[in-house]
Amino acid sequence: MPPPKDIDEIIEKYKGKIESQLDTYEERDVDYTQEYVKFKKEMSPEISRYERWAKSLGNIIKLKISEKDSVVVKRNLNIAHLDIEPQQSVTLSAMAFLSVLFLGVLISVAWFLISGSFPILFFLLVMMFCFFVFYFVSGYPARLANSWRLKASSQMVPAILYIVVYMRHTSNLERAVAFASDHLEYPLALDFKKIFYDVQIGKFATIKDSLDNYLETWRDYSIEFIESFHLIENSLFEPDDAMRIQTLEKSLSVVLDGVYEKMLKFTYEVKNPLTNVYMLGVVLPTLGLALLPLASAMLGGMLTWVHVFILFDLIIPFLVLYLTDKVLFLRPGGNGDSSLLEKNPLYYKYKNKKPYFKAFFIAFPFLLIGLLPFIFQFTPLPQAFGMPKDFTFSQIGLGILGGNANFFDFRTNDAGGLVGPFGVGALLLSILIPLSIALFFSIVYKEKTKELIVERKKTNQLEAEFNNSLFQLGNTIGNGTPPEIAFGKVAEASKGLITEDFFNRVNYNIRQMGMSIEKALFDSKRGAVIYYPSNLISTSMKILAESSKKGLQIAALSLMSISEYVKNMNKVTARLKDLLAEVISDMKSNMSFLAPLLSGVVVGLAAMITSILVKMDIIKSLGGSVVASLGTLANIVSIFQVSDMIPPYFLQVIIGIYLIEIVFILTRALVVIDSGEDKLEKTSKTGKNLTSAILLYAITAFLSIIVLFVLVSIVVVSS
Repeated sequence: MPPPKDIDEIIEKYKGKIESQLDTYEERDVDYTQEYVKFKKEMSPEISRYERWAKSLGNIIKLKISEKDSVVVKRNLNIAHLDIEPQQSVTLSAMAFLSVLFLGVLISVAWFLISGSFPILFFLLVMMFCFFVFYFVSGYPARLANSWRLKASSQMVPAILYIVVYMRHTSNLERAVAFASDHLEYPLALDFKKIFYDVQIGKFATIKDSLDNYLETWRDYSIEFIESFHLIENSLFEPDDAMRIQTLEKSLSVVLDGVYEKMLKFTYEVKNPLTNVYMLGVVLPTLGLALLPLASAMLGGMLTWVHVFILFDLIIPFLVLYLTDKVLFLRPGGNGDSSLLEKNPLYYKYKNKKPYFKAFFIAFPFLLIGLLPFIFQFTPLPQAFGMPKDFTFSQIGLGILGGNANFFDFRTNDAGGLVGPFGVGALLLSILIPLSIALFFSIVYKEKTKELIVERKKTNQLEAEFNNSLFQLGNTIGNGTPPEIAFGKVAEASKGLITEDFFNRVNYNIRQMGMSIEKALFDSKRGAVIYYPSNLISTSMKILAESSKKGLQIAALSLMSISEYVKNMNKVTARLKDLLAEVISDMKSNMSFLAPLLSGVVVGLAAMITSILVKMDIIKSLGGSVVASLGTLANIVSIFQVSDMIPPYFLQVIIGIYLIEIVFILTRALVVIDSGEDKLEKTSKTGKNLTSAILLYAITAFLSIIVLFVLVSIVVVSS
């Protein structure tokens, strides 16, 4: 006999009332199709731009690719959440190549029709740039997929933790994954939302099928992540509750152990590639620069500063970037910071454009001083102030450095053109050009990150103390104290620690502002978590807020689980930092000390060689008995044409710019190796490394130029 209608109404009425009071995390009526698309568009605009270009060109021009290549490209596109076909991606890279090539050919032909000579060097440069564009665009899905994996894999352990903690009290995989998708950060949150998205669009019939398909994308990258999920799925079939919880906790230890083993292997694999990068990209090119003045003088103008600029400031940095990219692809995920930079209240300072204007006004005068040789030689300004275009060291009271030698020393070549500057004075001033460029970026990056870095340090210290505080908070709640009161008690027990400020802020929001636990922690304006942008803190408090809805004991057990997780994770992180310390310190010392020191000495050697050849050229120009007294040395001197030599001024500027590029590239590589994808850390360390590297380079170059030039002057005069 069916129950009366009024009983059904009573059940429905009180069922809804009870659920609203408990506010449990039930399956929501969410349109994941719209939610996924909106979330993707907001969080990854660079993906949307690439998709638009690829679809626009791919729908007009359709290129065929082999099945093997199609599988590889499709895999990368899926990982990076790019909603395009492999053919469209390949079409975009091919069209980018052809567009640059067509533009280069058009300019070269126009130049030939106007001047009558074909610009071979420009055309070769265009060809190299075409291949670079093709490499960059065709490899963009792979790089985007790798960047995605690094960011997402840094959240793998928190993702497993969310699901485990949720399933401890509610053994429902679908709701646990939905809970994780709502509380994780981008990009892993997008991955989990796509699991539901694929079900709603009819690609898969069940969440389990969609989840298993998603896990296959990690097959070659993080097998421990797949194993952890399989253990979680197996826990659904455990009849005994204790065994079910044990299986869930095992899944967390599996992913932690897997991360540790992979990072251990990575520390041994990465040493040789990084050594090769440093030797091929820094040491050998820098040593080769010392011979360029001699080579250019012997080749009679066939080798110019333009060739050196293309080689050292375009081709070699591209080679270093390519090699470091290969190294970064070796890095496994699961460890490293996934910075919540955008969530920081001070994020507007990072996006602020004012530091660029401040840095420009500080750095620009140094750049102008570095360009003084050309300002004096090719502008009417010196004459307007009654100054000569050039002057000697004796005229400015520095006769010990060169006597009657010209300060700038521009010369006339065989074709009647003006070449130079060859003077040591011009060379010393040229140091200010790379110094001004480095100063610009250093000031900008320091201004953008200095306050954020201070907050990051506070957050790191808070994380170091947070494990014990979590344990205290769990104990307090487990003894029957409501979370609203427990925060105040833990704050009292944390006097003198940074955790006191955090718990006091939460306690103030609850007691004085009348907020709920969730709002006290996560309110967009006053929530305590936004002042401490940390994955650990955010994850812990989200789990506390959610589990407290299920009861005090469940909340206490959840906090105890997090505390144990934090302890184990700290052990793994500390061990990995020790393993990576040698690699990181070696590369940092090479980049910030050895490379600038070596480059500065090479600049001094180039100045010395140039000075010797210039003085020999002066002796040769005297003719008669002076040249006859040189004997066979006169024949050797005649080989070198000083006017065709690359001026050391340009060599120094090229070396300085090259060093700046190397600092940018290697700093990025070291930050990714050490911390994963961390935008704030990369920006901050780039500014610091630029400052230390360029200052050391400038000081070394200045001293080596002065010392070696004076030595040459003394030796040549005395002989």
